[in-house]
Amino acid sequence: MLHRGQESTDGQDGGELAVPMAWLYAEYIADELLRTGDLMPPTSFEFRAGRDALALTVFLSDTGGELSGIRVVSQLETWLSLTAYDQPWQDWVCERMADLAAEAHACGVPSPDLALAEAAWRWLEETELLAPDLDAVPGGAGGPGEDEGPKVWTPAWRLGLPLGHLAIHLF
Repeated sequence: MLHRGQESTDGQDGGELAVPMAWLYAEYIADELLRTGDLMPPTSFEFRAGRDALALTVFLSDTGGELSGIRVVSQLETWLSLTAYDQPWQDWVCERMADLAAEAHACGVPSPDLALAEAAWRWLEETELLAPDLDAVPGGAGGPGEDEGPKVWTPAWRLGLPLGHLAIHLF
């Protein structure tokens, strides 16, 4: 029996607060993959963009509800294919989020995991980061001595997604 103020992991104990274990585990996996890749400082916005994009990929690819028992190595190929440059990742995220929201609505039980995933997705869509222009023609706009090339403001997910993909490759 839980006492007032304690948290349940499944939200089934007398209306107590449910702990978003699936989202927290997805975020942990993403964080570890990015830290292992050592691609940028963990305190940077770029790191957060990569972590959130990768956490969304991990969380939303768990169609069987087995995330807490997942073996990371067995899922790497799936995550690589979902985050590949030529894949419609943004559309996939929107579709999966809508499906999960419909499932939660049909059950009549709010999902704390989905709420955190939605917050991460909002941040990735609404936040813009100054980043190298990945669509620029090499040698086109950069002046003499400019090593980094042109930069543009881009949605955080467009920067985070390739960072997440690269982190999976480096794992």
